[in-house]
Amino acid sequence: MNVSVRDLDVLKHLEPSAIRQYLQIHHWQEHQPVHNASLWTRNGNSSSPEVLLPSDQTLADFPRRMYELLETLGGVEERSQLDILHDLLTTLPNTTIQGIVTDIREGVTKGRVTMMGVVVGKLRRIQVDLGDPTYELAVKAYQARIPILCQGDLLKQGRSFTLQYPKNFTLDLDAWTGSREAAQALN
Repeated sequence: MNVSVRDLDVLKHLEPSAIRQYLQIHHWQEHQPVHNASLWTRNGNSSSPEVLLPSDQTLADFPRRMYELLETLGGVEERSQLDILHDLLTTLPNTTIQGIVTDIREGVTKGRVTMMGVVVGKLRRIQVDLGDPTYELAVKAYQARIPILCQGDLLKQGRSFTLQYPKNFTLDLDAWTGSREAAQALN
């Protein structure tokens, strides 16, 4: 099954510099610059598929161009658009992560928390720095294995994710209740 990425909030935050680097690594070559964009082909062959890389994220059609780029890359490279998007994603402002706290530092009132959450269709480890009283809530979530919800700016550095400027950190009691009821139904 092929999944198409159509989320405008995700597409409009792809950074042209990250895409340029991706294209170079994956044997695409830049040919001719056009107004506010550059044309790329695979292996320098003019008869091969082309992608147009806009240089300005503020262009009105930037998300549509990113959709077209992902669609072409997915077909040419025989990879899912989600896998490619994961490689391209560097920032995702004001996003909500649902996850499970997997690591905390006990005995402190603030600190780094590690959680597992879904980022662009894949389960990923995400680091977040929390202060009091939010940190105490994270400790409770960790101890009781209650899912959490948290908003912030997701930043990818290398293969690691960090949630910066966390806000609205809450226990996801609906998900927890649903998972407990499902577990009880299986027993």
